Amino acid sequence: MQISCGLLQYVRTPSGVVVLLVHPGGPYWRNKDEGAWSIPKGLAENNEDLLAAALREFREETGLTPRPPFLPLESLQQRSGKLVHCWAFEGGADLSAFRSGHFDMEWPRGSGRTASFPEVDRAELFGLDEARRRILPGQRGFLDELARRIGA
Repeated sequence: MQISCGLLQYVRTPSGVVVLLVHPGGPYWRNKDEGAWSIPKGLAENNEDLLAAALREFREETGLTPRPPFLPLESLQQRSGKLVHCWAFEGGADLSAFRSGHFDMEWPRGSGRTASFPEVDRAELFGLDEARRRILPGQRGFLDELARRIGA
């Protein structure tokens, strides 16, 4: 079973709680929006501490620095079978330092050419209702649990 680890950053604002979601980069996700966004996350390496994997992936995908304390949320099994572990933390609203790592893949498929794409092409803060529309359906439980746990 694949294990993925990520962080859910939230910010308390005068108008309510907002959360950071990222839109996956690459050609497959280019024209998808609602139901396509995610928490910053990625696969844990063999025998890697799961929180350490979440911290690494957050930094790789956003260029931002998460700060403790980290609130563990219930892990969610995805339709693909992947298990996603998530921790929430309170962060800031300034996303000006956002930058994403890149990955290479053959594109167009079957062309023999390699193209480079950002791991995520956008990072935005959304209110919880909007975030529920944007996030992948298998990750909505993280938003619901966060709202319960912090009284949002």
